[in-house]
Order: sequence, then structure tokens, then C-alpha cells
Amino acid sequence: MTRAATAADTATIPAKVARKKATVGTVALVAAGPGDPDLLTLRAVALMRDADVIVADESTEAIARVYARATTEFIAAGEHSKAMIDAAREGKNVVRLIAGDPIIDGSLVTEAAALRKAKVPFEVAPGVSDVTGIPAYAGFSLTGGRVRQIRVVDGTEVDLPWSDLMQPGITTVYLNGADSCVEIAASLIAAGADPKTPIAVTRQGTTVDQRTLAGTLSEIGAIAKRSKQAGPGVVVVGEVVAQREKADWFEAKPLFGWRVLIPRTQEPTDSISALLRRHGAVPMEVPTISVEPPRTPQQIDRAVHGLVSGRYEWIGFTSVNAVRAIREKLASYGLDARSFAGLKVAAVGEATIAALIDFGVRPDLVTEGDQTTAALLDEWPAYDSLTDPINRIFLPRADIATESLVAGLTELGWEVEDITAFRTVRAAPPPAETREAIKTGGFDAVLFTSSSTVRNLVGIAGKPHHTTVVACIGPLTVKAAQEHGLRVDVEADSTTLIGLVEALAAHGEELRLAALEAGEGSWRPSRRRTPTRRKA
Repeated sequence: MTRAATAADTATIPAKVARKKATVGTVALVAAGPGDPDLLTLRAVALMRDADVIVADESTEAIARVYARATTEFIAAGEHSKAMIDAAREGKNVVRLIAGDPIIDGSLVTEAAALRKAKVPFEVAPGVSDVTGIPAYAGFSLTGGRVRQIRVVDGTEVDLPWSDLMQPGITTVYLNGADSCVEIAASLIAAGADPKTPIAVTRQGTTVDQRTLAGTLSEIGAIAKRSKQAGPGVVVVGEVVAQREKADWFEAKPLFGWRVLIPRTQEPTDSISALLRRHGAVPMEVPTISVEPPRTPQQIDRAVHGLVSGRYEWIGFTSVNAVRAIREKLASYGLDARSFAGLKVAAVGEATIAALIDFGVRPDLVTEGDQTTAALLDEWPAYDSLTDPINRIFLPRADIATESLVAGLTELGWEVEDITAFRTVRAAPPPAETREAIKTGGFDAVLFTSSSTVRNLVGIAGKPHHTTVVACIGPLTVKAAQEHGLRVDVEADSTTLIGLVEALAAHGEELRLAALEAGEGSWRPSRRRTPTRRKA
């Protein structure tokens, strides 16, 4: 008959048997690709979203922060092997985000060997290679016509088989060869290559700072000298570079590389930023106002009670902030969108309409085309005592709103209760470097979407530099810009965000074509110093 184990017996059990084996995390070696964050693979994004720790190169940290969780720990890649191993041994999921293509440049082997030696499990998430990604963004493929072979070599090597690399039926990609492009061309010509062989040099490929120099082997020296460019990049030599005349798409975008400033109100600017990126621009938002509750809330409280009790026939929204103010006030009373039952709703502005729909309210009256209060007034029906049981309109607004809509509705026979639902005050000044960029021409364009954005931006950051293109959404905004001494370069044909961006893109295309005709290398306003902007 066996006896139960006692505490003394248990103490004699070897520690290695009693101790539970620690859980080891995993490491993912992820290729960041040539530079464009949108070229990351779905697998790379999923790994970064699940990562507890991301070990990133200096050039990849910004990309990783787009997808990482707020709680993710970031470690600089200086001591990456030890950092990866230590974090994995603590049971954490680790991503090592490697710049470029570690499979092509050989850095993958070094990373993997350290992990294998430490007995840490890992996986590899390959990405878009510099070899294919950069030529695609530069406007040509690597084969085509008589070309059926591709060779990839290290452009920093000086002892290369030049006689083999000069053959006309081969495309040769020289990684990291941008600063050696003149020597590469000279070596190929000395080995017997046709001096008219096309060559392309691309730096900062797939990013909005991409610049491609294209010519022939005999011309590239002079072209490189005129460009005054320097830094790492990819060199491609072969007939395929000639495809660029037909297939150049990235650097040919009308706002390619433009830094566009968006003085932001409280309304979301996601849509305008997406439109700008589609045209190749780099948007940057600067908050210009802060929204606060009214100083005396009794008036808005009474109006909301009237909304619920049936005091009004209509309610009109002219901004996202007005929607937000009423939504928050209803919520404070435990009410929701059902409070709008039986009430007619009017709205102007794409963002305003979207905010109402998000709240669960679909407007009865909206404008077609121009998104202005004047256009809304044109659509608003006159009061008819036979069909309208109530003649009152609730108009929640800002404390600085114009009174033109109120006057127009009154002329139509309505009794308007124009209620201050929120106050707008200037936001705090942007960081010093942003203010400096605004004043010194660091931005290529600024988009003003309302008169208040003009006033507030000038108030908190100063006037945009005379080289900066000023684009305004409508006549009132144009007037405000001119009153502040700015020359307006672009006015939207239709007072919509789409109309504003399209007008700026058309202006950018005119500048681009003019620069090409004049033989200039850049049409970005921030890189072209012109005489001082004359005042309007």
C-alpha cells in the first residue's frame, strides 16, 4: 500500500522536473521594402499589429508606428540581435523591421543566424524588392523587346566583369550604385558598350522624394553634375529604360512630392488628405481652432428641450461641430437620434451630412454641387401656413457664424432661433519647426477651406511664404485671404473639398508642364525661389 507524498518528499524532487518550462516568444524578420509604406505585405502589417516589441532601423520606425499598437515597445536597431533575443525569451512577440530587401542584400542571413544560435523560433516575411519595386515606380520594367535576362550586382564593387555586363540583351541592376553612376557608365563604355545605351539613376525610390535621372551612358555624367543629387540609390542599365517615355507614372503626378498644409478645423480632413495623396502630395494638418461649449448653456438647453417637445419644424446644420454639439447635448439627457422623429433636417457640407448619417439621422434637405449656406438657402422652401404646422427653425451654430442664412430664412417667412451651440477659439500655435516652414516656404501649397482657417492660421503661425501656392475653397475664403495680404493662386470651381483638390492638381500640372518645357528639374514651389509675392 502506497502512502501519500509529504511536503518533505516533494522537496526532494529535482528542480528541473518541478519547474515549468518558460514560454519563448517568436521573432518575425520583416522586409520593409523600398520605402513606400503602402507596399508592405498584408503579412507584414498583421505581424506589426500583433507585436509586443518592434526593432526598427532608423528609416523604418516611422513606417512601423503607422501599424503598431499604442502599447508596442520600439527599440532602435543598433543592438538588434541581443534586443530581439532578450524580448523573445521574455515571451514577447517581436518584429524586426528591416529596411529594403534583406533577401537581396544578404542581411537576412546575419539576423537569422543569431536567432538560430540562441534557439529562438523565427519566421520571415519577405516584401517588395528594391530590384523590381523601384524600376516600377521609375516607369519601366526589367525585360521587354529583345531583353530576356536580368543581372543584379553590387554597385559599390569596382572589380566587376564589365565585358559581360555590357551585352545589349541584358538588363543590369546596380544596387547602391547611384553615387557611382558616372564610373559605372565609363567602365561599361571602356568595355565596349554602346554609348547610347539607356541608363536610369533613382534615389529614394517609391517615396514622394523619388528622383530619377535618365539618359545614355555618354550623357549621364553631365546629367548627374547638373542635378547636384547625392545619396544611395539604384542604377539600371539597358534598353528597358527607354520604356520610361511611355510608362512614367509616379513622378508625373501633378502634385508629386508637394508638401501641402491643411489648416484644420474640428471637422475631419481624412477625405481631403486621401485626395491629395492620390495626386502625389504629402498632406500635413495643423489644428487652427479649438471648440468649446457656450459660456452660458441655458439657451442651448432650452432649444434642445424644444426640439424634443415639438417646438420646431426644421433644424439646420452647417458644420460637423454643430452636429457634435447637439449629439453631445442629447446624450447628456440620455437621448439619441430618435429625438429627431417628426423633425425636418437640413444640412450643408459633405462632412456635416456624413456626421448626421453616422448619428443615425438622414437629412431631408441637402445641396447639390456647391456646399455653401447660400446654396442651402436656395434650396430651402418658403414657409407655407397651409402645409407647415410650425414656422420655427432651430439653427445651432458657432458664436462667430455669419447671419446671412438667418436673414434669408426670415425673408422666406420662417422664424429662426439662431442658437450658439459651441464656441470656436484659436488653437495653440504649431511646433516651432512647423511655423518656420510656413514662413520660409517649406510648404508647396496651403489649402484654406473657410475664412476662419485663414484668420486663425495667420494668427497662430504667421503668413505663408510668398512661394507657397494659396488655394481657397470659395469666394468668402478668397476674400479673407486677400484681406490678409495673400495672393490667391487657386480657387475651386465648385465649393467642395474635391473641387478644391482638383483645382490645385490642375494648377500643379500647369507648373509641371511649364517646368518641363523650360528644362527645369523641379516644379515644386518650395524648390523654386521666385520674386516676393505681390499683395492682392
